[in-house]
Parts: sequence; C-alpha cells; structure tokens
Amino acid sequence: MANPVGWFEVLGPDGAALQRFYADAFGWHVDADNDMGYGMVAAQEGSIGGGVAGSPDGGAYATFYIAVPDLQAALDTVGKLGGSTLTPPMDVPDGPSIAFFSDPAGNRIGLMKAT
Repeated sequence: MANPVGWFEVLGPDGAALQRFYADAFGWHVDADNDMGYGMVAAQEGSIGGGVAGSPDGGAYATFYIAVPDLQAALDTVGKLGGSTLTPPMDVPDGPSIAFFSDPAGNRIGLMKAT
C-alpha cells in the first residue's frame, strides 16, 4: 500500500470511560499518563497504534489517519478529486504533523506526515 493507514483515534465525551471500555473489551493497554489524558495504544505486530480520549468539542467520532509524505500535496489532490480541506497542516505538540479532509461523501479523514 503506497500510503498506509498509520494511526487511529476514538474520541468521545468521556475519555476515561472510553479508555476503560476498549481496555476491557479488547485487552488493549491504554496509557493515558500524560498532561492531556490522551490514551495511547501502542502498535502490536501487524497492527497500527492509536489513541482513545475525550473530544475537545464533546462529540463522538472515530478517525483513521493516512500516512503521506506531503500533507499539503495530499490535500491538493483531495480537493481536485471532490474532497475538501477541513483543517490545514498543523503540528501536534510532541507528535506528528496532521491535517483533516472531508471526502466526497462527507467522511472526516485524517492525514499524518509519514516518518
């Protein structure tokens, strides 16, 4: 796969409750020992890592992130194909650079700068 899915994120109004749910339901080790309480799920062999946390706006949604070498180039391509930029490229503190777009059906998809 040229641009693989590189991260997932599950957010909701009560991040701690979601972290317990996924830990109990699937045996995930969710490490939320950080200033933001963001639950990091380490990648295991044959899988990708992700995060489970509270959402800033109180909404609930799941997002996958596609790893690309150039965020703006990917957003430009998305735009030419009928999608639209939701959030331009930005740097996550202590994390990757990310962006968000909407596909032609209205799905919110993340992009992350490939390392």
